Amino acid sequence: MKIKSFLAKPFANYIYKGVKKGMLTAVQDQENLLKELLKVGRDTDFGKDHQFNTIGSYVDFKKQVPIRDYEQFRPYIDKIKEGKHNVLWKGKPIYLAKTSGTTSGVKYIPISKDSIDNHINTARNALLSYISESGNSAFTDGKMIFLSGSPELERVGGIPTGRLSGIVNHHIPSYLRKNQLPSYETNCIDDWETKLDKIVEETVNENMTLISGIPPWVQMYFDRLRTKTGKQVKDIFPNLSVLVHGGVNFEPYRAKLMDSIGKPVATIESFPASEGFFAFQDSQSVEGLLLNTNSGIFFEFVPASEIQSPNPKRISLKDVEVGVNYALIINNNAGLWGYNIGDTIKFISTNPYRILVTGRIKHFISAFGEHVIGEEVEYSLMKAAEHSGVHVTEFTVAPMISQTDGKSYHEWFVEFSNEPGNLEHFAREVDTNLRGKNIYYDDLITGNILMPLRIRPVKKNGFIDYMKSLGKLGGQNKVPRLSNDRNIAGALEKYVEQ
Repeated sequence: MKIKSFLAKPFANYIYKGVKKGMLTAVQDQENLLKELLKVGRDTDFGKDHQFNTIGSYVDFKKQVPIRDYEQFRPYIDKIKEGKHNVLWKGKPIYLAKTSGTTSGVKYIPISKDSIDNHINTARNALLSYISESGNSAFTDGKMIFLSGSPELERVGGIPTGRLSGIVNHHIPSYLRKNQLPSYETNCIDDWETKLDKIVEETVNENMTLISGIPPWVQMYFDRLRTKTGKQVKDIFPNLSVLVHGGVNFEPYRAKLMDSIGKPVATIESFPASEGFFAFQDSQSVEGLLLNTNSGIFFEFVPASEIQSPNPKRISLKDVEVGVNYALIINNNAGLWGYNIGDTIKFISTNPYRILVTGRIKHFISAFGEHVIGEEVEYSLMKAAEHSGVHVTEFTVAPMISQTDGKSYHEWFVEFSNEPGNLEHFAREVDTNLRGKNIYYDDLITGNILMPLRIRPVKKNGFIDYMKSLGKLGGQNKVPRLSNDRNIAGALEKYVEQ
């Protein structure tokens, strides 16, 4: 056993002891946290606008701070981007995390000096919890891949700005920096194919023990390794033992990833976002993710069925119930208040508080981390149709996750009343429109992670026949514009023009 893995065990046990202690004090920790957040927030523009100095309880807080999405927060964010201080939190953010919005285009999420620890320490705690429970610390002596966006940052309002994964790359602890791959220079490469070749070159002869990244990215890396060497991953990296993942549903990728590796490895799931690191898998033997209740975020929960209501039921941690689908609302030490992140979760345990991520509030596709929503696909198709003089009767979109070495893509099932003269040209135009609306999707296409979308024409009345087969024709029943699985797509196969 080397010195790093030797020292990792007592440190892991110490940290995990604190994690387990926090399981017992979660409700009290949340109540104390709200008080601390309000104390700092009262001297900000937001705190003054919402009279934080008069808030004495959570009931008061709910009355004075409405639930907001990014678009409703934009006036405050714009002030920050103009260089103003004490807008949402004391001083200025140390970073702005640039991310794709749902209806808001590009979003700029503040990360403060206080909130950066939430992102860094939670990732650390997930790994140390695994070490403490499993006893496996040997991976800390090997090389670790952290697949991320470019760590190069621009400045907006004088504030360093970039993708969250690139920001976090600057804060990898010094004791792991020597273990980290790929190199900084390689992480800065924009084109994914070029970057991937360089990652393979840098890692193929190294002792890789841990790999972290979004599942489709990891799968592409494995495919490229196998193409280069003709070997399974376990034969290239015999000491690989841990796979850390998050961002998208892991299950569609699990079988192919494990087949590529050629042996079972431990997997650690996480629930991070630009707005905060909300939960992590703390145990290999228990289902669900442990909610991060003492890390700068005060959580609120709204039954997902009520989130669009003018006055939805809004509760704190102590009142949640197992099995209810909740929209997740956050208040954090970067100045997000009553912020609807758009994700839904349900509790599978309240002792401790463990959750499953159940999806997004609205229909969406995020099988590859792209967060594409209905408005974006409708705009992209209708703009192309108008330009081409084409009329669309109905459509739906689903992910096509490749089960071979080919790349994945979005598959569009479209029923035309008059088809385009050149379907491939039409599909390219739709793809271009969608890339202009969604920066994540554009990144995936630009980086050659996804192939451009494909359109499959549906027979006349195909959607009507499909709804009829379900007994859902007429009334308020609609075909979802998009879905994150292939249930609808699979059923539509028999209605496609041959």
